Amino acid sequence: RTIVSSKLNIVILLIIFFFFTHIIVAKETWVLDKELSTVIFELPILLMKNVKGKFTHIEGLVEIDFEENENSKAIFTISIDSIEMNYKKYRNLLLSDIFFYEEKFPIVLIDTKKFSYQNEKELELIVELNIKGTTKNVPLQLIIIRLGESLVQIKGSLNFSRTAYQLGTGKWSSTAILKDKAKIETNLFLFKN
Repeated sequence: RTIVSSKLNIVILLIIFFFFTHIIVAKETWVLDKELSTVIFELPILLMKNVKGKFTHIEGLVEIDFEENENSKAIFTISIDSIEMNYKKYRNLLLSDIFFYEEKFPIVLIDTKKFSYQNEKELELIVELNIKGTTKNVPLQLIIIRLGESLVQIKGSLNFSRTAYQLGTGKWSSTAILKDKAKIETNLFLFKN
């Protein structure tokens, strides 16, 4: 009875080992390097230099599922108050309820939901972009550069309508001077976890 029990335990342990090894190999998690990565925000202005900002506090991770290819996912957050911008005297206006309303909505969220990835060098995804509590689906173009076995660089470009997110209310809602098309560009570095 003890020998049968021991053999059964060994078989169960082997099954568990192979099952969990399979799961571990099937997914890879990549974590954002916050020191190397950058997110740039740009808003065109008629007859003037565009408003440009760089966000210095970003978080994120990517999970690639090689088993169920269409189950890969990524999520990134950007802290609004971490913006450094070229028009420094307008920083408080940009953080106010007229634009980002940072006090009430301190984070921008980019969520891919599920996507398929097969080691492509270029990828276009429809992502959920959440700004000021409003979520819209927007296209995101990516260039993926493998820098090593455990390091990847992802350059991204995302265009969206600022008025769809109420970025600019009252006299700032007009698109005559402050254009509607806003842009986010990313230069992200991720390490395999």
